[in-house]
Amino acid sequence: MAHPAVLSLNEAFPGKIGAPIEFRGETALAVDKTLLPALAAHLRGLGYRFLLDVSSLDHFGEEPRFEMVYEFYNLEANLHLRLKSRVSEDDLQVPTLTGLYRTADWHEREVYDMMGIVFTGHPDLRRILMWEGYPYFPLRKDFPLEGKTSDEGATAFSRPAPLEGGPFVTAPAVLSQEREPRARPPAL
Repeated sequence: MAHPAVLSLNEAFPGKIGAPIEFRGETALAVDKTLLPALAAHLRGLGYRFLLDVSSLDHFGEEPRFEMVYEFYNLEANLHLRLKSRVSEDDLQVPTLTGLYRTADWHEREVYDMMGIVFTGHPDLRRILMWEGYPYFPLRKDFPLEGKTSDEGATAFSRPAPLEGGPFVTAPAVLSQEREPRARPPAL
């Protein structure tokens, strides 16, 4: 059975919605990032009044490199819908959804802070986890696990933290399953 919101979106935006992707009982749609506010407004009109999450993925080595993921939920109908939108590294801008969903405010700020994707029209787009002036985006795949050096004088600084040898961090090994961060008993 086709997802009712997908049918409605296809009627309202003919030829603009990607084919639905079904996985484990959930439906996802690939859409153009410029359509996100209009699609979200349409979904809100269909009863999707809860924006569960806004997240992003880094497909390092691909272009477009980034992908935005929006999780919408209709409480009355108990229906979930995911919208996905690819974002090029050359144009790291996505329209904000804060005018439609108040929860988008903090979610978008987190994506901005950790990935460097800018939400145009956001009322208060500033870092939420790292300090203002931090020059890196820690959830990008090219950001090293140990971190990078940064210095904001008396305001803030960071230094790389070696990871080898701790109980919950990676250890050097040839096979990836031997490198996985797992609790290890201390050496006697």
